[in-house]
Amino acid sequence: MGLFFNKDKAKRKGKVISLLNQKGGVGKTTMAFNVAHALAKQDKKVLCLDMDPQANLSLLCSRGVSLKKDNHIFHLLLNSVRELKTLHTSSVFTDVVVRGEEVDLIPSGDELSGFELSVAGISSPRQLILKRFLEKSNILNFYDYVVIDGPPTLGLLVVNILCATDGLLVPFRPDEFSRKGLGHLYNVLENIEDMGISETPTILAHIPNLVDYRRKQESQDLEKILGDLKKQFDSPKVVDPFYNRASLVKSQAEKKSVFHFKGKEFDKLQGQFRHIAGLIETWREEGKNL
Repeated sequence: MGLFFNKDKAKRKGKVISLLNQKGGVGKTTMAFNVAHALAKQDKKVLCLDMDPQANLSLLCSRGVSLKKDNHIFHLLLNSVRELKTLHTSSVFTDVVVRGEEVDLIPSGDELSGFELSVAGISSPRQLILKRFLEKSNILNFYDYVVIDGPPTLGLLVVNILCATDGLLVPFRPDEFSRKGLGHLYNVLENIEDMGISETPTILAHIPNLVDYRRKQESQDLEKILGDLKKQFDSPKVVDPFYNRASLVKSQAEKKSVFHFKGKEFDKLQGQFRHIAGLIETWREEGKNL
């Protein structure tokens, strides 16, 4: 029985939006945080789900709230697997979720780094633990969007995220490491498609982030990446670059979204995040009409 079993199941069917890249330092967490708030500004009910053991999204979303170290997504995932009964805790969604003024949060913690080892011996598909947790808990009938921040790896956590994801946002920096990271991510997507255990997510947008056109090498690397995307996709879906702005750093340092600030620099950033939220909403509406 789902945690929200008293809700009208026909009323809401949420979508899972994930931000992933094997390369670290590309701004996934900042992007996830602000995309979630952009969707909330459109009167959508949004849950941020931190699937990175580093828990940076948890820190951003929990301003003024003290998080419980032993009560986070890791425990909810293990509790959802019957074969792991000996590892079950008393944690339930209502104990773990952090209610925010605009977006809610399921936090992460250090223990999530041991997820792969903890589920190694189960017979049910390990790749579908997150997907089945979201379905069983009925969370997707309570929120319009679940926005996931994933770790900079391509292990079992990321495979779980991809199998549970409807729409994928891919931030990247204009450098050779990001270029390789993108290639590895697409290989994992192809592997998931070949396994046939879950539908592969739709890539909604590639997001050039932390761009500094003053550096010639960055400009050249960005052109290489855009060229790769055009070869791989009929429509690469690349949004306008996010530049390495001090205003974005300021908002992150204060644990506030860009929508909490005023000024021309923030107007530009707000417009960019609204655009991404608009892409997500358009894609969702198109899916409804199919």
